[in-house]
Amino acid sequence: MNKMELVEAVLRGERVDRPPVSLWYHFGIQHESGERFAQTTLAFFDHYDLDFLKVMNDYYYPPPPGLEAVRTREDLMRIEPLDPDRTPWAEQFRALEIISRRLNGNACFLDTVFDPWQTIKRNMAGENMDLLMEQEPEALLEALEIVTQNLVSYCKRSLELGSWGIFLSIPGGREILSRENFLRFAKPFAQRLLAAIAPFGRMNTAHIHGEDLFMEDVLDLPVQVLSWWDRSPKGPSLAWVKERFGGCVMGGIDQSKVTRSSLATLREHVRDGVELGGRERFFLANGCSIDTWVYPGAIKAVVEAAREKP
Repeated sequence: MNKMELVEAVLRGERVDRPPVSLWYHFGIQHESGERFAQTTLAFFDHYDLDFLKVMNDYYYPPPPGLEAVRTREDLMRIEPLDPDRTPWAEQFRALEIISRRLNGNACFLDTVFDPWQTIKRNMAGENMDLLMEQEPEALLEALEIVTQNLVSYCKRSLELGSWGIFLSIPGGREILSRENFLRFAKPFAQRLLAAIAPFGRMNTAHIHGEDLFMEDVLDLPVQVLSWWDRSPKGPSLAWVKERFGGCVMGGIDQSKVTRSSLATLREHVRDGVELGGRERFFLANGCSIDTWVYPGAIKAVVEAAREKP
């Protein structure tokens, strides 16, 4: 099978000889143009000969002009509908156009998006997010709804440009927010976003970010793939999720080991990951972003071990 055939077979639930493999990290060039980002992304994909490409997205959501911190109800009310093409996301769109043209149907790619809750927290509310959830819940909910619609517009454009799916990062760990707040401020908006783009993505993926996860609460998300740090001390395991979720799972590689292990140990770790994931409905990948200073030989060892004949 070629790369596309392998990915398509896994998505259909067919048994395969080996899982498709990919890895990723943040390149740290969000100050550069979309052209430069596309070149770096494609060079990474080609150098390591990955089976599918997860395109990172470090072009941040644009805050309201002149607003350096979202602290109050009034600040939240300044978050408004926007045209994605008139934001820094235009550089991501340019990169996606280049990547799509270059891959030319020979490999598929996903586009990374941060869910509405993280979008507001990352570069607008920051340290104020807990306070906003406590003191201004209704205003925050209204702002989350606006951001959700803006992200839906972004995602639809990305899928039009050739993305096979949106890789949506969702905060789902108790160390990030309480389950009550997750169910009120995070999940409903992620779920609405994913439902809105469900007809357009062939490989939409929900990445449940965190360590002590609310995994039972995300099994109903409308996606083809679930991703999480399955090999963390708290799991849950790939097998546990496959028994409860009808789609595919993505994981098997502990990202914390990729830059801290000998090549021999890393190869054995990957072999174990392949066994844990099985031959059906499984994409082999890191549970979260690996370190940028990774030894190139480590990634090559991962890919080689993933492609060993059973």
